[in-house]
Amino acid sequence: MRIGEFKNDRARDRFQTAYDHALDELWPGPRTALDIPTRYGTTRAYRVGPPAEDPVVLLPGAGGNSLMWHAYVGLLAKHRTVVAVDTVGEPGASVQTTPIADGDDAATWFDDVLTGIDTNAAHVVGCSYGGWLALTHHLRHPGRTASLTLVDPAGFAEFGTRFYAWLIAGGLAAAAPRRLRPRLARLVGNSAILDTELMRLMRASMGFRRALPIPPVYSDDELRRLDIPTLVLLGERSALHDARKVAERITATAPSARVEIVPGTGHALPTDAPELVAERILDMAGR
Repeated sequence: MRIGEFKNDRARDRFQTAYDHALDELWPGPRTALDIPTRYGTTRAYRVGPPAEDPVVLLPGAGGNSLMWHAYVGLLAKHRTVVAVDTVGEPGASVQTTPIADGDDAATWFDDVLTGIDTNAAHVVGCSYGGWLALTHHLRHPGRTASLTLVDPAGFAEFGTRFYAWLIAGGLAAAAPRRLRPRLARLVGNSAILDTELMRLMRASMGFRRALPIPPVYSDDELRRLDIPTLVLLGERSALHDARKVAERITATAPSARVEIVPGTGHALPTDAPELVAERILDMAGR
């Protein structure tokens, strides 16, 4: 089995230059870089604030890293210690050494990360693929997480042609001249392409070979085991799944979970409604 890595040194150097520039440009204020040893490689995380037993821990979506949360860190850190993670196997500053084959491996990796930041009461926030990681970890390692905020998470429907078409359309729109992007963002339903620095970083990551498992759909039995405060935020027009069907299923199988469908938003929920998402994260951490 393969690991996530750059195809050559030139691709790695190109990405590192863009990553360092984005980190300096986007990250608000001082930060502490943490290189956490895990069974799957060294994981880079950035902590804002002092060490805390109950930090907010942020997991990015597929193809992303901790910088996707740059607009949130300053606001969240006014109220909580924040730890933003570069997932092993994604383009970022983490270095994978061992394959992650399935949900068990992914959950073990994240459990090692929580051990490394010395917490048994993290308020974990995951977007898309990161939402699948967060919930999968809790189901396999209960007792390590105080609350979950899942932002249009994967794992509730098979990936369909609509989602892949959305990804392709967003990639093409991101490559268009900057003056055209606002119109294209509305057309394809992807506000993330308006973040110029992150789009530059995304283009620099094209030389990265990703080798992480595709999230399987959760069974009803798995969802019934969800026993901690959980908020699932769904984009009304998400290309990832039918938000109303997902909401109905979660409501029927996971009594401890609250579901909110956010009107007028899609799968790019963190950039479609940043103020709302930040408010909900802090609300869950306050619980």
